[in-house]
Amino acid sequence: MSSKNVPVIPDIIQGGMGVYISNPLLANTVSSNGALGTVSGVASERVLARILGKGDVGGHYRRALSHFPFPHISKQVIDAFYIEGGDVNGALSKDAPFFSVNPSNLLIALSICANYAFVYLAKEGHGNPVSINYLEKIALPHVYAITGAMLAGVDFITMGAGIPLQIPEVINSIAEGRLVTYRIPVTGQTITSHTVSFNPEDFFGEKLPELKKPGFIPIIASNLLASIFMKKLPQGSVHGFVIEEPSAGGHNAPPRKGDTYGPKDEVDYLEIQKLGLPFWIGGSKATPGKLRWAQSLGATGIQVGSIFALCKESGMDSFIRRKVCELGFKGELEARTDRQASPTGFPFKVAILMESLSEQEVYLARDRVCPHGVLRTLFELSDGSIGYRCPAEPLALYVKKLGKLEETLGARCVCSGLMATAGLGKNDEIPIVTMGDDVGFLKFLMSSAEDSYGVVEALRYLRG
Repeated sequence: MSSKNVPVIPDIIQGGMGVYISNPLLANTVSSNGALGTVSGVASERVLARILGKGDVGGHYRRALSHFPFPHISKQVIDAFYIEGGDVNGALSKDAPFFSVNPSNLLIALSICANYAFVYLAKEGHGNPVSINYLEKIALPHVYAITGAMLAGVDFITMGAGIPLQIPEVINSIAEGRLVTYRIPVTGQTITSHTVSFNPEDFFGEKLPELKKPGFIPIIASNLLASIFMKKLPQGSVHGFVIEEPSAGGHNAPPRKGDTYGPKDEVDYLEIQKLGLPFWIGGSKATPGKLRWAQSLGATGIQVGSIFALCKESGMDSFIRRKVCELGFKGELEARTDRQASPTGFPFKVAILMESLSEQEVYLARDRVCPHGVLRTLFELSDGSIGYRCPAEPLALYVKKLGKLEETLGARCVCSGLMATAGLGKNDEIPIVTMGDDVGFLKFLMSSAEDSYGVVEALRYLRG
């Protein structure tokens, strides 16, 4: 994959946070102001279904989908999920089905349209590049999601929470109109993987329009991972790296040794520089001094998340955002790295907030249900077919599916919690908030604990 036509990335990358925290409005505002705006593609099909079910206030998503190049597909999605005026009591709207190895055509259409709409709205009204972020761990939708993002002209794809070596070939296959495939691991004795196959031309009934190939930027945490990408992929497959240190919010790489981060987790940035690709450093880097520090090590700049997650333009529920800002401004916000909270198995940075899943009593009082299925993993059933399980689902059900009981201890329903944090939860969904270790930027951006700020102020601060 040639990087010849890939645009230059600015010094600041906005992180692709949570479920809809990095929403199109945030990404659009960031990119419009000269940084790289990023939309979160995680659970995008479920987000779009809920937005349409709430009446698509402002009509933004229907406007975006009116430009979708295959209108018979977008019409199916709107007809299935849109409710005029919004479903006030939640009785009429329906959630997206769970992804499986045999997704329905409607679910495929919903995933493609969601990613198209996210990117379209993020790019609307300006000519600067936009990125979309995915988690390698959530692999079943990848071929459909990336198709939708590329149809909208996405400029970059960032991806972490795993080693996404297959993404460059997915990009090439979509752009060249070929069959798109993706191997997904399966826990089992005889089945070790399942290959998702998608033929866009068959699905849409006609050839795709000419598409540009977005640049690919893996999110990594070590020199070892950087070398793996450089050795295993053809030259030009990777446009650059985001190096996330353990203080970053969201999912972190596990410690290389023991239960705590130490010298083995430190990155040798001189070695990264020798690879000859652009790189950005993330994790508590939201200060002008850290931007200069990163550039002194040879980095193009920094990736920052929390400072944008707390902007007025982000998708975070306004009440939750105000509470986090208030606590952070007062120096009373605590974020812990929880090794058990996320069903992914990756450490997850959790902000300690009352009435959220960070509180043990709230977690224990919640019924263990799996309302979204986004983090389910594949395993082999006794008859040789494939089943799905998640450590956050009901204990008896997980054990019945041959899961280990110890894997369920402390596991939160992150899918449900992050939807609630974005204001898209239903009445019984409880938020979980992820935040980086350092929110010291708040005292420079807010004049009081009740104050707020936007993207323009955040970028002005970061650039000194």
